[in-house]
Parts: sequence; structure tokens; C-alpha cells
Amino acid sequence: MQTVTIQQAKADLSRLVEQAAKGEVVVIAEAGKPLTKMVPVDDPGHAPVRRLGFLAGQIQVPDDFDRMGEDVIDRLFGDDHEPVA
Repeated sequence: MQTVTIQQAKADLSRLVEQAAKGEVVVIAEAGKPLTKMVPVDDPGHAPVRRLGFLAGQIQVPDDFDRMGEDVIDRLFGDDHEPVA
């Protein structure tokens, strides 16, 4: 890990970006206090593909899914309560 001052980073930005892109971590500091870290951006070509239906066949939705908890909801918000305007 390389630590440079803000002034050094301004002067050598291209070189530091190249180093970070190759995997070297570059820390930019001011008055000896680290402020930020330059790291390579992950290659999107190697990111896992997100796909729909990846749990197909592994879970089951009950037939009464749209009515689950209906008795509790009716008890809390049923017709015996006045609607909120």
C-alpha cells in the first residue's frame, strides 16, 4: 500500500491511477491523516449474472397467499372501524 499527499496525488495522478488499476492500493493523505483510498474497480465482465427464477422449484407459495392474515387484518381494520380521511 502506497500513501501519498494530496499534492503528490495531483502531480502524479496518471501514474497513481495506473498503479491502482493494476491492483495496488493508493492512500491519499493530508497532514499524515489518510483521507481516501484508490482501488481498482471490479471488472463487470466477471460479476455474477443475476437472473430471475433462480429459486424455481425450491420454494412453494401457498394457494391462500393473498388471504394470509385476513382474520387479523379484519380484526384490526374491519368494517367496525371508521375509515381515515
